[in-house]
Amino acid sequence: MTQTLLPPPRLAIVPSLSGRCDRCDAAAKLELTLPAGGGLNFCGHHANRHADDILRTAAHVALVEGFEWRGTPGTRR
Repeated sequence: MTQTLLPPPRLAIVPSLSGRCDRCDAAAKLELTLPAGGGLNFCGHHANRHADDILRTAAHVALVEGFEWRGTPGTRR
């Protein structure tokens, strides 16, 4: 299988998001856009739980201002 290396996603801080988490329907704290189009919304819990996968697959990530995401550069655990 051939693997494709993607550049890290572009990060943007936004005042708010109107979406709901695609996993549990809580208020979205992170919204990602996939390279081929389309996107997903995650609450804080699910965004942190899936941070490694998000960083590996997203083209663009929007975070709600004040949300501490473990995928943010400098905060990886």
